Amino acid sequence: MRRVSRWSVAASLAFGLLTVGILSAKAIAQDNVSFSQQPAEEESTHEGYYYPKPQTLEHYVSRTITLAESDKVRRQAFIIGMTKQLLDGKYAPGFAIFAKGGQSEKLIIVGMIDGQLNTVYRARALLAQLTAIARATPFFQQNTQPEESTFFDFMKLLGFRQITITDGRAFAHQIIVD
Repeated sequence: MRRVSRWSVAASLAFGLLTVGILSAKAIAQDNVSFSQQPAEEESTHEGYYYPKPQTLEHYVSRTITLAESDKVRRQAFIIGMTKQLLDGKYAPGFAIFAKGGQSEKLIIVGMIDGQLNTVYRARALLAQLTAIARATPFFQQNTQPEESTFFDFMKLLGFRQITITDGRAFAHQIIVD
């Protein structure tokens, strides 16, 4: 496996966002996802501050491993690259993305437009779009089997352990990445 710098992850995704754009993508059936209507019982200091209590929870068992070089700095570089790409677009971004937790291991995606990302289906549609974009990046292609891997696998490579997606008002969906 080729060694990839922390900043090249951000550059790869930013390049992918630039060249591919956010396009519609079919949601992919994932045999290794379990779904529950019950949110995680563990209290989060982010719940109630960045997002409401999650109404739904998924556990995703990734096909990948966290890369040894994937640390807090790499995760923050990813967030910086993606945020820069979103803000440099022609239109105001439809969502904000940031990392929280002691090691920046919790990814939070917040919808910035009322009426969007307010159902689990819309949340999954955005995640499917992010999967399509991730698959186009050289980093993802070198470290996974891109035709079988998802955005969740990409997050696992980077060392994210939790993804929360919210409309920023009343809806939140959480994914635990194992």
